Amino acid sequence: MKEVSDNNAQKKTSKKGNNKDDKKPLQVLQLNKKDTHSSKPEKLKSVNTSNDTKMSSSNENDLVNNKVPLESITKPSVIKEEFNYPNSIKENQLEKPTVIDNTIDNFEIERTVDDYDFDENEFLAALNDNEPIGLEGETIKGKIIALESDGLYIDIGGKAPGFMPKKESGIGVITNFKEKFPVGLELEVLVIKEQNADGMVTVSARALILRKSWEKVGKIAKNGELVDVLINGFNRGGLTCDVEGLRGFIPRSQLEDGSNYQSLVNKIIKVSFLEVNPESKKLVLSEKKATLILKFTKLKLGQLIQGEVLAVKPYGFFVDLGGASGLLHQSSVTNGSIRSLREIFVEGEIIKALVTEIDLEKGRIGLDTALLENSPGELLIDKSRVMLEADERAAKTKGLFEENNI
Repeated sequence: MKEVSDNNAQKKTSKKGNNKDDKKPLQVLQLNKKDTHSSKPEKLKSVNTSNDTKMSSSNENDLVNNKVPLESITKPSVIKEEFNYPNSIKENQLEKPTVIDNTIDNFEIERTVDDYDFDENEFLAALNDNEPIGLEGETIKGKIIALESDGLYIDIGGKAPGFMPKKESGIGVITNFKEKFPVGLELEVLVIKEQNADGMVTVSARALILRKSWEKVGKIAKNGELVDVLINGFNRGGLTCDVEGLRGFIPRSQLEDGSNYQSLVNKIIKVSFLEVNPESKKLVLSEKKATLILKFTKLKLGQLIQGEVLAVKPYGFFVDLGGASGLLHQSSVTNGSIRSLREIFVEGEIIKALVTEIDLEKGRIGLDTALLENSPGELLIDKSRVMLEADERAAKTKGLFEENNI
């Protein structure tokens, strides 16, 4: 059966494309600016609400299917509103803004001085006037202006006077309070409490005395000085005494005769300081350390001493100096290499050494034998010769210690 070519296929396709039911292309609405400005606004027609409610569903379908002609769409109108000036102001009466030449050469500002202006000195003076007087821990001077049964008032230069309670007026019991603190007396006090709501601070003469006492005791202890104290009491642990107005304690183990320590009450003994701690108010003294320091004071740097080796430790030797002991550290024994300290000195051996350190505060004496060597490690090779010629060799080292002994 022969194939029949359908020559009208293209024609059928083209006819199908010309169907009347096909949607028309949307027309572009072009608005001319000139026409928009020239067109006059149309009068608004009164809208009848009854006609709107009676709109049929067929009109709505026509609008959706684009069957409403474009010519029936009203063009947008532009309404020009004119600004009418008030009757009292005319346009020609409005002032034009002033143009300021703000160049650097022509720009000047004239400043007028008013009552609120003041210079820097006046500003600082105003700050000083309002600065609170009397911070906690601050030392200030004042003058007594009034006495009360529970204390006294002191003018300290603030808005309100300072108040010193009677118990803070000194150390111990004060019987003649009015005689000791007459009105007008100038004294130095310590602020122990800052300003209250009334601007008044609490001051103390007692706290200032104690602070100065702790500072003084600290300097004495640092210098390794000795003090004489009066024993005023005892307890199971030791003795009590007063040092610069502070209560000190001497343990029984730090007394030369600890077994009969009660017999020392109301006697004066010489002591040294073991511990000075103002924060914990702990003041510990020692009679034994004072005795040791007395022996130290007879020593000088560079002095040649003779003593017995008391003990051999991994870090050096302890040498008896007649009631006191010195430390010969391993780094100061010889300039040579040491395998064992016992190959140089042993316990009970009498040796000679130079004094190179005297620490009175810690009660420590440093010794040295390496300075007696003519060559590094000579003590390991010929120790007896070094000890025999120690006096002559020590004389050669005096120049190293002369400046420290001045």
